[in-house]
Amino acid sequence: MIRVIYRWRVQQGQQERFKAIWAKTTTRIEATTPGARGSMLLQNQQDASEFVTIARWDGVEHWQAFWGEASKTAMREMHALAERLSADAFEEIEDCTV
Repeated sequence: MIRVIYRWRVQQGQQERFKAIWAKTTTRIEATTPGARGSMLLQNQQDASEFVTIARWDGVEHWQAFWGEASKTAMREMHALAERLSADAFEEIEDCTV
């Protein structure tokens, strides 16, 4: 299991729209992409234009298969509203959240 952490800078005044598009996008990716296990969305409390999304994947090979052209198409609406600052994959060692 891996987690992919994306950092985003959302255009001023587009935060609510970004949240709605993210929800639609992550639901669609999870439903249609092998190995996709959903995502969570976080907003920086000190800078409302900065968001972090944390996606869960069965393995790095699933995410890499998605990462090419598929990710550009699936995330097109998000990219129209925000600049993706980074995308980093991490192995999930343990999850103690409830």
